[in-house]
Amino acid sequence: MAYEQRHFYRKYLTRREDFLRAPYNPELEFYSAIRTGDIASLRKFLAQPLHKKEGMGKLSDDPLRNMKYHFTVTAALAARNCISGGMDVSSAYDISDYYIMKADKARTIEAISDLHEQMCMEYAGHMKKLRKDRITSLHVARCIDYIYDHLDTRITAHKLASVCGLSEAYLSRLFKQETGQTISDYISDCKITTAQNMLVDSDFSPTQISAALAFPSQSYFTTVFRKRTGMTPGQYRTANRRY
Repeated sequence: MAYEQRHFYRKYLTRREDFLRAPYNPELEFYSAIRTGDIASLRKFLAQPLHKKEGMGKLSDDPLRNMKYHFTVTAALAARNCISGGMDVSSAYDISDYYIMKADKARTIEAISDLHEQMCMEYAGHMKKLRKDRITSLHVARCIDYIYDHLDTRITAHKLASVCGLSEAYLSRLFKQETGQTISDYISDCKITTAQNMLVDSDFSPTQISAALAFPSQSYFTTVFRKRTGMTPGQYRTANRRY
């Protein structure tokens, strides 16, 4: 059973790398990576330059102008996602305005692609720093890294305490103080967020997703999912998926 759990989750992670070829919600993970400061994932998403991206709509008959329009759309969406992630409005739009002005002066679509990568990485870099600034303790930061790296396993406060070399009671108090959540609530939120993404951009069933994220049972997974989203996993998939 443990092998099957890891198999489905690791298969999902592999599929995320192919998001540009996905038939639905191709931007979901891209903007999520920017908003959360996930530099590693963003680098994979940016491996294909903007001017070579397939499926881009035609906003102008002129190729250069068309690329500038798409760049502006990306800048606006990146700014909004970062604002929703906690970046102050002024900073978010200062970055957007700066890069839109640079793109306006560009003379080749390749130059715009380069600016696109620089802009996205700058936004993600700011968001990563913002996330770290909220966590002042190295121990809590190490816990959060461990949680994100082991979502396909059962994670306990006891396990995290052993990873950090602290007592479980002290770590629990420190974690709540710095994140505003208990360890169990934080882990649950991370798993449900990942489950939402899996429901939208994979074909895995709720049962498979529940097992992949190491929930003790599908009924418990459904209960926790409904409590957070107001919908069952099946309802969430129907409401958010594009066919």
